[in-house]
Amino acid sequence: MIVPRLQFRVALVTDCADIAALVNGAYRGDASRQGWTTEADLLDGLRTTVADVQHLVESETSVILVCISGGDLIASVCLEKEADAAHICMFTVNPAVQGSGIGKQLLTYAESFAVQHWAVNKFCMYVITLRHELIAFYERRGYRRTGVLKTFPVNPQMWRPKMTGLQLELLEKSASF
Repeated sequence: MIVPRLQFRVALVTDCADIAALVNGAYRGDASRQGWTTEADLLDGLRTTVADVQHLVESETSVILVCISGGDLIASVCLEKEADAAHICMFTVNPAVQGSGIGKQLLTYAESFAVQHWAVNKFCMYVITLRHELIAFYERRGYRRTGVLKTFPVNPQMWRPKMTGLQLELLEKSASF
């Protein structure tokens, strides 16, 4: 698969609808099954809304970074500043181009951005414990499992778990490359 040159930048309010559509399409529903990071077997419903994305874009303690290729928004990641850490969330690559290295490049860009703009000491994220292939992806990028677990949040207006007992595990990585 050939992907045109990638451009990374901070998301604008005008990107919010595209980001929400990308995130929802990559995480949930049948279209997400085209990629390897789907949650379609675990959850139904939406992952986020345009209003939620806009709140993150406009917040002083978070930033969404986007990846543009050929004029299309094909990937995004949210960073939230938490004391000396950058919390990474809603990390998304269009399922049609997953496996082509875009996620690795975006994650590297996001980590560098957090160090340069926020002087963080570590990166952290929560991953569904049943997502073994995703945890392995992050471990290959230097993240470590902490054993810190929390119950997957309940939000029946947005999503419905397809199984009981879903948990999230905290992964961490030192910001000293």
